[in-house]
This record gives sequence, structure tokens and C-alpha cells, in this order.
Amino acid sequence: MNARRGLVLAVLLVTLAVAGGLARAGGSGPGSAAGAGTSGVAAVNAAAAAPAGAERPGGCTAIDRRMSLYAVELPKDPVTNQVRLGYGLTPETASYPGPLIEMIEGQCLAITLYNQVPAATLEALRTDPNHPVGVSLHTHGVKYTQLSDGTVHSNSFVPPGGSRTYIWYAQPRNTTTGAQGTAGYWWYHDHVVGGPHGTVGIRSGLFGGVVVRRQGDPRPDRTYVLAFGDRQTINLRRSSEADTCDEENPVPGPTCVVAQVGEKVEFLVIGIGDDMHTFHVHGHSWADTRTGVVEGSAAIVNSVPIIDNKTVGPGDTFGARVIAGESVGPGHWMLHCHMQFHSDLGMSTTFHVLDENGAMTAHAGHAPGNPVQAAPADGGQAPAAHGNHG
Repeated sequence: MNARRGLVLAVLLVTLAVAGGLARAGGSGPGSAAGAGTSGVAAVNAAAAAPAGAERPGGCTAIDRRMSLYAVELPKDPVTNQVRLGYGLTPETASYPGPLIEMIEGQCLAITLYNQVPAATLEALRTDPNHPVGVSLHTHGVKYTQLSDGTVHSNSFVPPGGSRTYIWYAQPRNTTTGAQGTAGYWWYHDHVVGGPHGTVGIRSGLFGGVVVRRQGDPRPDRTYVLAFGDRQTINLRRSSEADTCDEENPVPGPTCVVAQVGEKVEFLVIGIGDDMHTFHVHGHSWADTRTGVVEGSAAIVNSVPIIDNKTVGPGDTFGARVIAGESVGPGHWMLHCHMQFHSDLGMSTTFHVLDENGAMTAHAGHAPGNPVQAAPADGGQAPAAHGNHG
């Protein structure tokens, strides 16, 4: 009987402690939503009251790495005047797409998201005045608990001025349990802005790429995230806005797809919005495998298709690994959707392949430029400046 009373008391104490911790964990700061959004803010604070261990999915025994991510408002689209939002490793480097996040199978990553988007902006983007005001971080492919789902129904979003830590686990393959692992090409995005599916958040720019590698996977020299979306856009831009490479000083980024001849270039292609698209790059082809590299026995090698065009639908992701200018040399290679009316409407950019000295070849009447900047040390894409020319 005493043991039973002790158990009941212990449960009560844990419940009270968790409830108290929750009020502290929600962290709504300046600019918190009022009115219709207040209940949503209170709910996110309440959800954060779970014991710390409950945040980690099975297999994640400890946090291996931590990072910060900021959601901010960027200058409006200069063509459509649409609101633009972005994720960044700092508020100043926020862009769309957001920074590439890389993981190794077996790694447990804690990402603290800071919501610096003004409450007034988020309120204006709502499709329902009763919908909570906030932003979130939802990922595909890796493992997480519901407290890191980044949705309204799980109360795992961030009110204006607040922050929240999401925990992702890149579960490794396990032949004993049958777990297939999480190595692959994925994406992350908002799931709250505008409505319960985050449609407005994605269309505004809150998305980015995730690559999970297996130990021993070959590494690229450069990775570019390309989101094929509505309004016939690549990274929410089209026509001249999709390719802003400065021929005198080409800086790799969302609107400047550039590499030196011979470099191993990885494309992470994301389908956003409601349309089907195809990804095609001139002069280059790739092995349609998990890593983009052909390995194994002769039978396996001979069974792998080599392609230069692949379909991507809403929510789909895939990777394509090419060697820049292999056999074809340096130049300016079209990269576009091969649905003809999409490309005719401007769904096209350019893959600029520099010569062996890192110089851009003559193009459209321009003289050769200076060598390209070195790739980021982690192989990711360089952050873009604010605005449409990021």
C-alpha cells in the first residue's frame, strides 16, 4: 500500500514539475501574437513541458551536435511583391532556400529555431483568423518525436519572438531489426505559416535541403539545393531572376549555380507547390542511385540506369551527382524543367562550368571573368544575401 501511495505521489510530482517547466520553456518574447493567436502560443508553451528525454527519438542517446536557425522576413519579391521569408544560420544570412543541413547516420542533431518574423506579418498571412501565429521546422526523412514535428496539432511551433529546440535523429540501417536507415536526400520546411499545412510558409520561402550520408559515402565538392515550384520557378525565381551569377565574381548560391571543371557537384532537387516538373541539365548525366555513384559487382553496375532527366512532384526529393564539364568541357549549360511550357515561361537557370583556372568562359557577349570563390568548407552552398538576388 505504501509503495502504491509512493508511486501516485511520484507521478503527481513529475506532472507538476513538467507543467512548471513548460511555462518556462515556451519562451514567447517581444512581438508575441495576441488575440486569436494567444491560445496557440499558450499551447506551444504547454507542449514543451515534456521531460527532456521524451524529446529524443529511440536510438538518440545523446545530442551529438547543436545548431541555431533563424526565421526572418526578407525583402518582398521584386517581381510579384509577395512576402518573402527565409531560414538562416544567422538572421543576416537568411535566404530561400535556407542553409543545407547535413547529417551522418547515427547522429543526433538539436536545432534551436528562433522566430524573428514580425507577428503582424504572420497574422496577415493567415488564411483563418483563428489559426495560431508562429513558424515551425518540419523535416522529412529523419526520425523525431511528435514534440519535434513542427505542426499545430502537436503544438510544436514557435510564436513570434520565441524559440524552440527540435531534435532530429539520422537513424542508421540495422539488418537485425530491419530498419532501412535514413541516408538520402530530404528537405525541411515550415508547417504552420498561413494554415495547418504551412502552405503559405513554403510559398514564402521557408524551406531548405537535408542530406543524410552513410559512413563512407563519397562527398561532393559542392551541393546546390534547387526547389522546383509553382509559377514555373526555381527557388521561387524564374527567367533572369533565377540566374544572377556575376561573370566577374561568381559567388555560389541559390541563384548562381557554378563549379570548376572536374568538380563533383551534387544537386538536391525538391518539388514544392502543386505542379509536376522534370529536372534536366544539359551536357551532364548521372547514375540514378542513392549516392549518385555506381559501385558494386558488374551485375549491379550494369543494372544502374544513367539518366539526364528526372520527374519531381510535390514533396518529392532526389539527388543528382555530376562531374562538372566531364568530357564536354567548361561552358554555360542550361538547367531547366523539361515540361516545355514551364521552361518557355522562364523555369530555367544556368549551370556555369568554369575552366581549369577557375575562370568563366565568354558568354552572351561578356568577356571571361575572375576565378570562382572557393566552395564552403562543409561542401554546402554559400548563403545568399537578402532578397531576390540571394
